[in-house]
Amino acid sequence: MKMEASSSVTPPMSLQYTGSSTFYTELAEIPLPVSADFIGDSRVARVTYSVRDHDRNIKRYLTKTFDNQCTTSHDSSEIKASATSPSKYRQAILREVVNSKRFVEIWAGTQLEASLDVSNYHQAFLTDDFLYSLSFSPSETSLLYTAEASINTDDDPYNKFRYTPHFGDTCRAKKRPTIFLFSWTRSPSFTRAAKQDLTLFALQPTTESLILFAQATFATEDTIFATGHEQTKDGRILGAKGCFNRPMGIWQLTLSKDSLGSPSASRLTPQNRSCRSPRVLFHNDQPIKLFWFSNPLGGPHASCVSLESRDLLTGTNTVLVRTVFEPPSNDFPGLYTEYNMPASPFLRRRDGIYIVLQSIWRSRTTVLLIDTQSGEITDVTKLGDGPLYSWTVYATDNKSRFICSRSTPTTPWEVLLGSFDQHDTLEWKVLDKSLLSSAIKEALDDLTPSIIPITARAPVETLLFQSKKASTCGGPKPVCVTILHGGPHATSTTSFFPAVVALALEGYTLNIPNYTGSMGFGQRYIQKLLGHCGSMDVEDVAESVRELIRMGVSEEGRQVVMGGSHGGFIAAHLIGQHPTLFNAASLRNPVISAGEFATGTDIPDWVYSEFGVSSTGSDSDSYTTPTSNLLTSPTPTLPLMTPKTYNTLFTASPIAHVDNITAPVLILIGEDDLRVVPGQGMGFYHAIKGRGEVRNGNVNATSTEKETKKGTVEMLSFPGESHGIDGVEAARVLFEATRDWFKAFGEGV
Repeated sequence: MKMEASSSVTPPMSLQYTGSSTFYTELAEIPLPVSADFIGDSRVARVTYSVRDHDRNIKRYLTKTFDNQCTTSHDSSEIKASATSPSKYRQAILREVVNSKRFVEIWAGTQLEASLDVSNYHQAFLTDDFLYSLSFSPSETSLLYTAEASINTDDDPYNKFRYTPHFGDTCRAKKRPTIFLFSWTRSPSFTRAAKQDLTLFALQPTTESLILFAQATFATEDTIFATGHEQTKDGRILGAKGCFNRPMGIWQLTLSKDSLGSPSASRLTPQNRSCRSPRVLFHNDQPIKLFWFSNPLGGPHASCVSLESRDLLTGTNTVLVRTVFEPPSNDFPGLYTEYNMPASPFLRRRDGIYIVLQSIWRSRTTVLLIDTQSGEITDVTKLGDGPLYSWTVYATDNKSRFICSRSTPTTPWEVLLGSFDQHDTLEWKVLDKSLLSSAIKEALDDLTPSIIPITARAPVETLLFQSKKASTCGGPKPVCVTILHGGPHATSTTSFFPAVVALALEGYTLNIPNYTGSMGFGQRYIQKLLGHCGSMDVEDVAESVRELIRMGVSEEGRQVVMGGSHGGFIAAHLIGQHPTLFNAASLRNPVISAGEFATGTDIPDWVYSEFGVSSTGSDSDSYTTPTSNLLTSPTPTLPLMTPKTYNTLFTASPIAHVDNITAPVLILIGEDDLRVVPGQGMGFYHAIKGRGEVRNGNVNATSTEKETKKGTVEMLSFPGESHGIDGVEAARVLFEATRDWFKAFGEGV
């Protein structure tokens, strides 16, 4: 009996691989500064970089030290976190080696003073922005750090499987953050501490309700300040990533010699504020003030940050820097910071003590000095006629120097040392620059970045990348790629982003708008979007495209659009609401149907707050004012989805316009995404595909033998990737797929 191979009809593929991108690979492998500190007598700066290794498909970590004589570097991939002691003489290292063996190490200069294998004490070290702790006691004989507590299954096997909420996307395994106190006895002979001289306690503060403590820092030997994360009344931990409005506050923990593992706990901040990142200011080795970041509880997931303080002598709380609602012209728009302050944010000058940090100021980040007494703001990196630098602050020496980096849209990162001299004059010294090939340098020199105001939708503005050659060569203008940030309360800044620059080097003009809701323009600009997602943000972007066409920068019929998360939401809306404006779209983990989104995401409150629907869940009042705030109660509960609420959300979602879509759509999905579940993009894929022309078994074939764009859709799905799709291989494939999609369809069909 003769067996014949079975045959199947495979629909033609629209996404064709055109080869690796040398631009992307070289730019993505430029070491990215991620942290820094001062060591020794503070004359030595140490900077840690993240490095993408495409050959091995891993991210590595490299640490460089800079002093007046030389620069040295070493691979630090085993080091999960490190911190320098107040004296700068000691260093704490959390190290994880092969087979997940974990060690806490204390180094005194080049000598290992204490070391403990903690592999059997707890699970992974927690070193993310939300839960990370690493703090020396003033005596430098104790250390605080945060790790995931182990599960006790000895007496109850159900504990292994009992539901415990986690901290959301990228934090699936983070459920039981616990502060650990490691102590050691110094040897008079300066030898390594013996095992019997080491102690390790899990701190379990006494509180009336479940509080998960992290971000712990010593003030005195027995006083600790920490951030306490709370569950909602219905037992949720709302996703932490990108969200500044979660139920959490600053707490004081007081250690007791009689019960070291059970400190007393008292909350220092009000229930209606979301507070994080405690930092202690010392004077003559005594703690005098506590500072932290504060946002309203609930409302938009990110907003203008307040800087607050507590006088540790009087117990008085003060708001040092308040919310700015509508700044005049280009005046200070308020604080829009990273999730945390630098680990050591204080600078001392002749005229006072300052906190130094970076903040978004319209479409760039700048370095601010904040007077710890008056709250007066000084912008020390004002935008002049020079390059469009954006800045990041990493650390100070708690005296007069600090380490930061800067970049522009076409200039990779430079690491700088800022120093105030005896006259309080700021001086800069470049410690490190990125190394580029001559080919990349020449290509970057051809690009001109600029910030263009969209006057019809003020204060909307857009970052524009143009080729100098393209503006003088005549013929059709380059295809223009509109790139949309997510959030929506985020900002596209003038920082260097390898994937964005690489796309410009492929020959595209780039339009990167900061639509209504973006941070850095005042709190009013953020609140204005609430209740208008899917309309106001969409029209802001559409107007940015029209403005560049009017300026002659780009032209009709040569437009494409891309975005992820809420940026994907806007991009999907644009190709549905304005079906002739764009030739093609690339969507990464897009929000497609907001009503369904609310039942599967780690941030279900996002839907109700951003779309302005009622926090009561009542069908009689399913749409309210944009100030609707779900989390104002100390123990909030999220509403159930009702038919009327779902209808409101459906109407505001891209899926409502799917019948209008004619542009070819590429969808990129992270299979482990907990923020926008894969079903959102997958459902969109099938909805578009099902509306395409089907003739003789071939998708998109018509009787005129010319392919119609309607129904042209492809999807790539990335195992193990979460919302950002940021793995080394995945990020490269994502870039190259988008590039090839725009090559195929950017000029229309």
